[in-house]
Amino acid sequence: MEKAQLTKVLAQNQGLYNGFLAAGLFWALIAPETYAVALANFFLLCVLIAGMYGALTASKKIIYTQSVPALLALIAVNFF
Repeated sequence: MEKAQLTKVLAQNQGLYNGFLAAGLFWALIAPETYAVALANFFLLCVLIAGMYGALTASKKIIYTQSVPALLALIAVNFF
């Protein structure tokens, strides 16, 4: 039971983290143009760095499922 409780807490923490990132990216979508790109860059960099950390500590697949999409979004936000 102790392992299940720890897993539950970790999952809740991850869900909260993802919720904050989603809220930040939504904020970037509706923010005034003067700082929308800066907001998007900040939150996408958070996703990118978290994906790189996850790849180093958990599973290499996280690079492809989290970091690469964040990098592509950063490129799109800044160059298109």
